[in-house]
Amino acid sequence: MGKQEDKFIVRSKIWIEDSTGRVAFGLGRFRILEAIERLGSMNSAAAELSMSYRSVWCRIRESEDRIGRKLVVRKGKGSDLTPFARDLMKQFTDMDARLKQEADKMFGNLL
Repeated sequence: MGKQEDKFIVRSKIWIEDSTGRVAFGLGRFRILEAIERLGSMNSAAAELSMSYRSVWCRIRESEDRIGRKLVVRKGKGSDLTPFARDLMKQFTDMDARLKQEADKMFGNLL
């Protein structure tokens, strides 16, 4: 058994699925969009995330198809996020923060 003075932290993970259970958006896709926004291209984002360009492109395309909205647009030789993608990232970040806060409240006194 653990020592009495051990401090526990509740961990949780969220993602959004479509009605068939396929991932539409989650932390992995969030990180892809974040890298595209920061670096200005899918190719650079793929390299930074140690992913192939095709893998990054496929995940973005799957999310766009499942959500029914564009997330990334081409600009010159690079890529940019749509306003919807930025809003989605903000909502996801807010939801994740609230979930962690609520989990801490719920289990904070239990363990």
